Amino acid sequence: MAYYRQLGSVPRKRHTQHRTPEGGLYYEELMGEEGFSSDSSLLYHRHIPSAVTAASVWELPSQATTANLPLLPRHLKLHELFPGEEWKAADAVTGRRLVLGNADVRISYVAAGAPSALYRNGLGDECVYVESGTAVLETVFGTLEVGQGDYVLIPRATTHRWVPTGDAPLRAYCIEANSHITPARRYLSKFGQLLEHAPFCERDLRGPEGPLLVDGGEVEVLVKHRGPGGVVGTRYTVPHHPFDVVGWDGCLYPYAFNVADYEPITGRVHQPPPAHQVFEGNNFVICNFVPRKVDYHPLSIPVPYYHANVDSDEVMFYCGGDYEARKGSGIGQGSISLHPGGHTHGPQPGAYERSIGAEFFDELAVMVDTFRPLELGEAATASEDPNYAWTWARR
Repeated sequence: MAYYRQLGSVPRKRHTQHRTPEGGLYYEELMGEEGFSSDSSLLYHRHIPSAVTAASVWELPSQATTANLPLLPRHLKLHELFPGEEWKAADAVTGRRLVLGNADVRISYVAAGAPSALYRNGLGDECVYVESGTAVLETVFGTLEVGQGDYVLIPRATTHRWVPTGDAPLRAYCIEANSHITPARRYLSKFGQLLEHAPFCERDLRGPEGPLLVDGGEVEVLVKHRGPGGVVGTRYTVPHHPFDVVGWDGCLYPYAFNVADYEPITGRVHQPPPAHQVFEGNNFVICNFVPRKVDYHPLSIPVPYYHANVDSDEVMFYCGGDYEARKGSGIGQGSISLHPGGHTHGPQPGAYERSIGAEFFDELAVMVDTFRPLELGEAATASEDPNYAWTWARR
């Protein structure tokens, strides 16, 4: 989004000489979107940022998907994917397990305890929701300290690594786009400012601190990118550590936004999901359902009405509180529900009636709606509750 920041040492005019204390030149890198036609930042490196000394194939974790056939609503128990202390050896990049995906977006989950390799996603932006735990995100732009409830937005091609901190696993819900991810357009002015009716504003966003200057010789960088058949990976060796940026400025950089700073939009009757939107990408949106006062019409029914997803697949990640509409379904913390287009869904039996008279919902969930069908990754098959589809028929 167009929100200018500056860190470290930059010259007064862009594209002009920026000298080191010894009289040499820093190397200017333009990191920009849409072929020089959208947001960008200028970074000033100690070393040539395009230098590589070796390259090999990076074998990614399984990216294979299978169609949702027969068409069913599904319940996935993500906490079962990392049993015991498996998380201690996993990192937040190579440890990701693919849950759902299509040509526009891939959703993965990881519980991590080890620092990741240096990494960049050349396919699109990433939105990582921190379910629990803490970490330092180290990037070419500087560092971000992140924790429970943080959305972390990482622009395409940002070199970074995840360093978990503390004794608990970093549990992360990873939304990887094949596009850019921005705040919902209806909340932005024509110049990119968040408007008065938006449920959050620029004061709520945390940018990088730094710059982060790391000295060192050859290191490896893992790159996820387009290739034959879809998503592939390359392992580069670079002659100098990429965290050599002495300063940068511009409107493109990673940032964090905590879900507790989202101000929910409520009404006299039940508000549809677009009222809960926070971000969007090409052919998908991200919403969140946060603790909030609910409908105050005297005849209101606060849980959702039954609805058919005509144009979208709906994915809910349950990460806090007690989601009223799903009580009795087996869904709990760390669950995902997938309600595909073409299937009518809504509250579990009894929830409709129980919600009458409720004044407050203590629930937290991250929703992704996609406008092309989602397929199941290996993590979905490994964590599925096979009884979920039939729970509406049981009273």
